[in-house]
Amino acid sequence: MEYYDYSDLLDNNRRWVDETLKRDPEYFAKLAEGQHPPFLYIGCSDSRKPLNTITQTRPGEVFIHRNVANQISLTDMNLLSVLEFAIESLKVKHVIVCGHYGCGGVTAAYRGTATGLVENWVTPIKDLALVHKDELNELSTEEDRLNRLSELNVLAQVRNLCKTSILHRAFARGDYPQLHGWIFAIRSGLIQEQQLPLGNWKELGLIPKDYPGS
Repeated sequence: MEYYDYSDLLDNNRRWVDETLKRDPEYFAKLAEGQHPPFLYIGCSDSRKPLNTITQTRPGEVFIHRNVANQISLTDMNLLSVLEFAIESLKVKHVIVCGHYGCGGVTAAYRGTATGLVENWVTPIKDLALVHKDELNELSTEEDRLNRLSELNVLAQVRNLCKTSILHRAFARGDYPQLHGWIFAIRSGLIQEQQLPLGNWKELGLIPKDYPGS
């Protein structure tokens, strides 16, 4: 893997600007007019998930929030502010929670090796592993267990989205975005969409009865 010096970052930026303006002299002028992204992406901070690269999206098309292990915490004012702005001001049509295999936060939670503030942050994942202990123990390798825990974490975080006051207001208005759970497989580069238990969530009252899907 190639590593850059700090000065390379600025040189690359200037080169990108020059190349972009050659293709479209009005590109930055149009970009400065405002953003209207149809997607809110909530993902892990891992540096191996370059969102615009893996989805081939352009600046202005995806509103982004990232944190360690893609957590949706009902006490995280940063996340809640992003979510509120995305839904109520930007009017996004889709909210995506994306985890990935090989997640350091998930691994640290499972192994009990997290320390400092990270230990507090990933405690919900540790609790999730305990809830699903029997299912995870049926898997033959630790890698399989960690991969499954990453999937369960995504489902849990999408479920947490449904508990926020922001989505409660959107549900009450009948004007709400579609929710999605993704896992990014770093070894293959492919995104895998997770099946959300919509029927169960409707029975529990987490999402409206008329939410598309079952």
